[in-house]
Amino acid sequence: MVGEFPELQGLMGGYYAAAQGEPVEVAEAIRDHYKPVGQSDDVPIDPVTVALALAERIDTLAQFFAHDMKPTGSKDPFALRRAALSLLQLIFGNYLRMRIFGIFTRQMDVAQGRVREIVSDEIVGFLIDRLKVQQREAGVRHDLIDAVFALGGEDDLVRLLDRVQALQAFVTTGDGTNLLAGYKRAANFLKKENWPTSAPAKAGALEVEGQSNPGLRPSPEHDYVPEPEEADLIAALAAAEPKAAAAIEHEDFEAAMAALATLRAPIDAFFDKVTVNDSDPAKRENRLNLLARMRDAVHKVADFSKIEG
Repeated sequence: MVGEFPELQGLMGGYYAAAQGEPVEVAEAIRDHYKPVGQSDDVPIDPVTVALALAERIDTLAQFFAHDMKPTGSKDPFALRRAALSLLQLIFGNYLRMRIFGIFTRQMDVAQGRVREIVSDEIVGFLIDRLKVQQREAGVRHDLIDAVFALGGEDDLVRLLDRVQALQAFVTTGDGTNLLAGYKRAANFLKKENWPTSAPAKAGALEVEGQSNPGLRPSPEHDYVPEPEEADLIAALAAAEPKAAAAIEHEDFEAAMAALATLRAPIDAFFDKVTVNDSDPAKRENRLNLLARMRDAVHKVADFSKIEG
């Protein structure tokens, strides 16, 4: 019957299961687990149905990718793009907090000589591409999804999207625009100097008797008195870094952005008044480390190098 009337897929199975005396939850899961089949389709919310629907999409994607039968160009004979979009709808529609990429890694078997991690990475990239397509209609920028995903280690898609939305709200503000400009200027300095990708633990720190001091006193690492704007940036970073880290820990991404926003004025003043490539090697090294520290602080929220504009 389903072969002749494909729109009855699932529906007939639900009827048959009910007629055989299966529990209501099982009959409904058989009936509805093919949903959603499109962007406008209802998303199941019954726990048994959602579990079955998730398992079906995850297994479908894992097995087809494992056998190197993924979509190519415009060809998608097994409707894997639709399966991925449906999986995303199930996750967001039910606000499911799950480590989806880790699930795929565990689901994968080595098939036809293809290594598990490689196939898992292919599926992850495929899902992120589908996420961009799905969120485009909601007005979410694809470059911001890239900026958050580039941090690595984020496989909770609900949290990822929450972070992206907070980032989008931030970069459209004056503080966000100017901080992005300051970040890119700092990143260009560091790239030109081929500076290490991570700042030393105490980069730019002014330690006096064990306490961070924004006053104009010599740094123990480099025996010179910093410029006022240099000291101001050090103090701003010392205040912003723990606030941003704590906010991210509590998944309060708006607060994390607000903490970073306090760096806007100090970084602008630093570039206006301080010579980074000073003739004094000690000053140059400490100032480049300070820019690296600023870059690292921003990267705790997103990789701003991926943001367009």
